[in-house]
Amino acid sequence: MSEQDCAGTGKATRQGLLGAGTPMCAGCGGLQALHQIYDLVGDKTVFVNAAGCMTLLSIYPFTPFPGSWLYTAMACAPAGAQGVRDALDVLLAKGRIQPEQDQLPVVLTGDGSAYGMGLSATSAAIDRGLDFLYICYDNEGYGNTGHQYSAATPAGARTATSRVDGYAGIKKDLFAIWSAHRPAYVATAIGTEPADLARKLKKALSLSGPRLLLVLAPCPTGWGFEPARMVELGKLAVKTGIWPLKEYSDGQVRHTQVPARRKPVTDYLQLQGRFRHLFAPVRDTDKLTALQRQVDDYWEHID
Repeated sequence: MSEQDCAGTGKATRQGLLGAGTPMCAGCGGLQALHQIYDLVGDKTVFVNAAGCMTLLSIYPFTPFPGSWLYTAMACAPAGAQGVRDALDVLLAKGRIQPEQDQLPVVLTGDGSAYGMGLSATSAAIDRGLDFLYICYDNEGYGNTGHQYSAATPAGARTATSRVDGYAGIKKDLFAIWSAHRPAYVATAIGTEPADLARKLKKALSLSGPRLLLVLAPCPTGWGFEPARMVELGKLAVKTGIWPLKEYSDGQVRHTQVPARRKPVTDYLQLQGRFRHLFAPVRDTDKLTALQRQVDDYWEHID
């Protein structure tokens, strides 16, 4: 990665556009990433926030967003972004705002909306070629309501609504679903890899059309770990290969980090209370082996 690619990370640290003192949980990986993202996209944006954990940023007059912010139901944030874009276009056409006053609609959702309830509206927005940036903080459950399972919950994770032996489903591949629409840009990221996140966001901002930044968001309360270990857990998600860092553009998928020597997935799983039943009172060797095999199978075609 060049120094130019990394330049935005330092800028993000210095600016700090998003205010402090929010009622978000300590150690929230989604909020960590949002701080970095907001510093790079700037306040000439209209955040269209679907109901979710980031709803906690809406408590007027204490919202930490110095720019514009619009709250919507879970299923309709892309439709809200369409309305914002249309309104801005009308104002530009009538000369009521100048081009330098134009703003970028940015959808901000959790995985419950992005992978499930809002997917239909998102697909339609991509089909229309809506010029917007879509940020999903993926904490792999309905975190704002007690961490029930969502379509993003990984196999084996215990949630408020899964079986005692963990979620029996498989995490939906949102990256592949978006890429199948042939949008302008799709990328996975995580706040604990800020240089990678900054480079992808800068690339997304250089394009127009539908763009997704899918950010894994370690969640202390839902995943069951001490907030102080958030960075350690985020880095392990990448080093074990569970969270591949990659991007899609011009019809091609490229991995931006390929772990040379992947750590065992157990290094990542055993730090989280939601997987504790796989280790005690009896180690579930079959399930742990199956989870490792899923990761190995993915990277076998990438290494």
